[in-house]
Amino acid sequence: MSGSFAELGALPTAELQDRAFARARERADVAFFWSLFEHLPAAEGGNDGGLGVQSTVDDAAAVWRESTNHEYGDEEPLIRAAFIDYLLKH
Repeated sequence: MSGSFAELGALPTAELQDRAFARARERADVAFFWSLFEHLPAAEGGNDGGLGVQSTVDDAAAVWRESTNHEYGDEEPLIRAAFIDYLLKH
């Protein structure tokens, strides 16, 4: 159950993440996870954009959680929008 934009917008970011990740797992949508990284500042230390992990949904979710630790900083509005957009479209 996706919910309306208003309903989704009222949820905490962690709940949006859980719902969007569950939906992406159901759809085996690895591209969704990788697209989220576009909203984060590049990691320091010469990140060349390669994540060096097998491209599976579970790997993508694990890398996301490890990279963000549920802290999105100034990018949280964009990340929330990505979660809501995904849930409304899928």
